[in-house]
Amino acid sequence: MAKELSPSRKLAVKVIFEAFRVLKEAGGTLKGYEVIEKIRERLKFSDWDTERYEKTGYIRWESILHFFSIDCQKAGYMQKSKGTWILTPEGEEAMKLGPEELMASATRSYHEWKKNQKPDEETKETEDLSGPGEETFEQKQRALLEQYEEKAYEGLRNYVLIKNPYEFQDLVAALLSAMGYFISHVSPKGRDGGIDIIAYNDPLGTKPPRIIVQVKHRPDSSISSDDVQRLIGTMKRESDVGIFVTSGDFSQPAKQEARLSGKHVELIDFDRLLDLWTKYYDKLSDEQKYMLPLQAVYFLGSNE
Repeated sequence: MAKELSPSRKLAVKVIFEAFRVLKEAGGTLKGYEVIEKIRERLKFSDWDTERYEKTGYIRWESILHFFSIDCQKAGYMQKSKGTWILTPEGEEAMKLGPEELMASATRSYHEWKKNQKPDEETKETEDLSGPGEETFEQKQRALLEQYEEKAYEGLRNYVLIKNPYEFQDLVAALLSAMGYFISHVSPKGRDGGIDIIAYNDPLGTKPPRIIVQVKHRPDSSISSDDVQRLIGTMKRESDVGIFVTSGDFSQPAKQEARLSGKHVELIDFDRLLDLWTKYYDKLSDEQKYMLPLQAVYFLGSNE
């Protein structure tokens, strides 16, 4: 007789499988917050499911989703990178097992991985998420860390989303300045001829390359190959370098166009922009920091 699943485990089975379905329908890749939004729209939850944990303030089903997604990562069924959730071919194949067996196989993989870690690592029992004492302190911390990171990412994205195109253009110019480039031109309002920013490696612009920057504030769409071709068309000098910055992302044809072009073209999507902004934040002036202010917060992480 099969052991009856605990309420938390039943909830985990439901939300994990639905997350896999959402990812599969999206082509295998989606931002974590978008996965959560779609699950919220598609599933019915009880009051217990939507209750907030007193200590963290997070909703139970969302926390359980993050918690058990770690099992799925260790099983190779999914990956996470900078807030993006990725369904692997192994994960798509595992969906054929059905919701309960998929979750069970992922958990077995996690425990097998855990047994291979250093034997002197400290483990502690956590509150019941799948059964008393089944999960480790490190696993819980990893799940919390992922939630904090995704909430932070969503907040930063929303902050940039409300900017107008010229404010976003100024943010990009400020970043390039902090990176050590000298800005010789920032396009005013109106037609720009495909050039939003021109930058150099020296104050007078006497040393190549000249850096031609195209900026598009399109947080909800992908840059096309035609857009990249237009940037390449503005690069008249042999040594010109092109940079395309977007608050959204780039289509695969756009990436291919940049990669195969005879010109040097760098593509900076929102994720890469955020990485660079974080890396060079201390180099920004106080006025520039205000364009996208950051606050460092330190808390206990995970050894995994």
